[in-house]
Amino acid sequence: MVITGKIRVDKRTKNLVKRIKPQEIAVIDHADLDELSALSLVKAKVKAVVNASPSMTGNYPNTGPLTLLNHGIPLLDNVGPAVMNLKDHQYLEIKHNEIYIDKQKIAGGERQTKEKIKAALEKSKRNLARSLNRFIENTILNADLERSLIIENLSLPPLTTQMKDRHVLIVVRGQGYLEDLAAIKSYINDLKPVLIGVDGGADALRELGYFPHLIMGDMDSVSDEALLGGSELVVHAYANGHAPGLDRIKKLGLEAKIFAAPGTSEDAAMLLAHQAGAALLVAVGTHTSMIDFLEKGRPGMASTVLTRIKVGAILVDAKGVSKLYPGKPDLKAVLKVILAACLPLIIIASTSSLLSHFTRLLWLKVKLLFSF
Repeated sequence: MVITGKIRVDKRTKNLVKRIKPQEIAVIDHADLDELSALSLVKAKVKAVVNASPSMTGNYPNTGPLTLLNHGIPLLDNVGPAVMNLKDHQYLEIKHNEIYIDKQKIAGGERQTKEKIKAALEKSKRNLARSLNRFIENTILNADLERSLIIENLSLPPLTTQMKDRHVLIVVRGQGYLEDLAAIKSYINDLKPVLIGVDGGADALRELGYFPHLIMGDMDSVSDEALLGGSELVVHAYANGHAPGLDRIKKLGLEAKIFAAPGTSEDAAMLLAHQAGAALLVAVGTHTSMIDFLEKGRPGMASTVLTRIKVGAILVDAKGVSKLYPGKPDLKAVLKVILAACLPLIIIASTSSLLSHFTRLLWLKVKLLFSF
């Protein structure tokens, strides 16, 4: 099978998906391709993926490669770093395990299949114990180094978003985040919590029709549209105060507060809301497992363990809630169907005295039954 098309090249998959057009070929350098990145490529409707690195090293069972193949997207793997020197919009041809530009061979790799990936997944599961041991060692070592930063209160910036004694929903762009967010829509609509989008989590809220009160993070994976939408902006800085995300904010002509905190941006968001007096924290899409962190290139999760120890009394983690039970049909939608079905009966009843009498009697019984 020969595949041809224009290419888009970027070492960072999350940057590439913002630029790539449907039916273009994605050229990435992403070892151990994670499921979330793979789904973003699927959503971008790429024609194929060429990866300079191995999409699965075998260190742990990452499901990104299988996600691509399950959606019918061809994957040419481990073609080498030279491919990253290619330029956007060049025409590339994938033939078997090789890639060509202007009929000249550029590189070669391995064309992945579901069978190969499934076999590699089984092998990686056997390596999991070794990876877990290293992960635990890193977590314990760094937890000891970072605990003083968590124990003491951090310096809060002056916030316009009021969180004291309120529910706060923190949305992170993690596995299953859109499904979990959709599953708690009734909670959002009824309780109206403060909405915090952590980087791309702000776009998830907007996608479902919600306005994030506050956007926090490194500002590297949130859209310009979300940043320009009027939310309060808080840039997550390193513990030493350095905030790389502030450059992007300034380029957009916006202003932001800075919050220096150890760990990930989702940890910082929890610490911010907790210290601001939130009554309850509800988290969606958070990273909580070893694989979650390895997929983000983090060899441990010290700050997350410490953060959850600190805020655990008021934290409800809604990750995976969409898998607990099948979604119920929307009540409004059901009522619309019922009304549509009743419309012909109403018309007939209005022209028939016998049926009209029966309808009034039925309506009276319904009113008595439901007490309204």
